[in-house]
Amino acid sequence: MLAVGIVAEVFAPRGEGLPGFDFALCGERPGTVPTDVAVPLTIAHGLDRLAAADLVLVLPGAGFRTPPAPAVLDSLSAAHARGALIAAHCVGTFTLAAAGLLDGLRATTHWRFAGLLARSHPEVTVEPDALYLDEGRISTGAGAAAGFDLCLHLIRREHGAAVANAIARDMVLPSHRDGGQTQYLAAPVPEDGQDERLAEVLAWARAHLHEPLPVAELARRAMMSKRSFARRFTAATGTTPHAWLRDLRLSGAEELLETTDLPVEEIARRVGYGSASVLREQFVRRRGVPPRSYRRAFTRTPGPAE
Repeated sequence: MLAVGIVAEVFAPRGEGLPGFDFALCGERPGTVPTDVAVPLTIAHGLDRLAAADLVLVLPGAGFRTPPAPAVLDSLSAAHARGALIAAHCVGTFTLAAAGLLDGLRATTHWRFAGLLARSHPEVTVEPDALYLDEGRISTGAGAAAGFDLCLHLIRREHGAAVANAIARDMVLPSHRDGGQTQYLAAPVPEDGQDERLAEVLAWARAHLHEPLPVAELARRAMMSKRSFARRFTAATGTTPHAWLRDLRLSGAEELLETTDLPVEEIARRVGYGSASVLREQFVRRRGVPPRSYRRAFTRTPGPAE
């Protein structure tokens, strides 16, 4: 039910200029199915509904160790063959592997079952630590709440950062977590004064994104040494301070490219890059396209030339 709630909430109708999604729950056969919280779920659509879907999300289920029915595998293969995007998170990844859709690709799943996926499907390159992996028309995500991250990533990729950020804000979620971020923390972070200071420093950094923000300055504000700050930061967030700032800057640049006509030079300044050329270099390396191409793809009226 958690997975159903995640996808239903992310793709719920919202209005206010956001895209509308035609969301439907499908099953091998329409009807009532049990769930893990003892609340029955009514499925209105059969597999024929997949024939018109632009995006097919395969949800996790308790029977993932048993191969799915041939009709399910055939429907997924047919949807993929006609060009639909296919995604799964948690143990839903096992269904994609059983359909042969992950052969030769990287994939992830809940860390607890990554070894089983690798043993059961040696043709799949399993990356057990990844939060989610995007292989083009096939994407996979880790377990539980990582479904939010995968869905928001797909919306960001297809509809842009402004839309993904708006939906994340509506759900009171982080707007973006990088797919390479680790699935879980190695040890719990104690709740003490240092963690409160760390949260305050992260909020300060977001408000001062236009500044250089060296790690030494962040550590000073947290009243820690650089080494202690980096260690606690990684334990609390699953990523490094440099990677966190890079993703924050790129996400900010994406939204400004989509929602303003500001020149790239000004956008670079606002998100803390020393020059437009540095922003372009990072954008091409991390997003695969230069800022101008991104702006054309995600805005109705392209901004000024770079």
